[in-house]
Amino acid sequence: MSVSRAEQIFGRVDLFEQGVCERLNRSCQRSWVRSLFRVVSRLGDGVFWYALMLSLPCFWGEPGLKAALVMAVTGATGLVLYKSLKHRLVRERPYIRFVGIEAAMAPLDRYSFPSGHTLHAVAFTVVATYYFPILAWLLVPMAALVATSRVVLGLHYPSDVLAGALLGAALAVSAIYLF
Repeated sequence: MSVSRAEQIFGRVDLFEQGVCERLNRSCQRSWVRSLFRVVSRLGDGVFWYALMLSLPCFWGEPGLKAALVMAVTGATGLVLYKSLKHRLVRERPYIRFVGIEAAMAPLDRYSFPSGHTLHAVAFTVVATYYFPILAWLLVPMAALVATSRVVLGLHYPSDVLAGALLGAALAVSAIYLF
């Protein structure tokens, strides 16, 4: 059976990132760390971001509605993009690939590249803070926690998170420019 070029590249990168993944994942042995990052990750599933989108028009009226609509379009585009990439590139998650890494919670899907949670967290943060810079104090740490949670929980490699962040930022800037 032939190994695809993507599998060859990911295989090398996986081995390079294995140590970082194992070290961060070990922190889940502390119950408070595991609980914190599980909650953050669950909020990053969409609950936090949907609540933000719904609240923007309530607090800022028409400008808030515009920001929420740009976020919704960006989110939908991001969903299509990351699902397409995951199913084409088929990178196995760290907890599947390495015995020393435990999934501290169930993933939403099978493959890891790119991180959809991070893509959306960064995209929504960029859009919301573009329109309402005062929200940066809340959203930037939340996006960073979501991104970190994915590696700590054993669900993603750092490069999955980095790729998700870059894609999310690019989508957000594009959406802001277009709208």
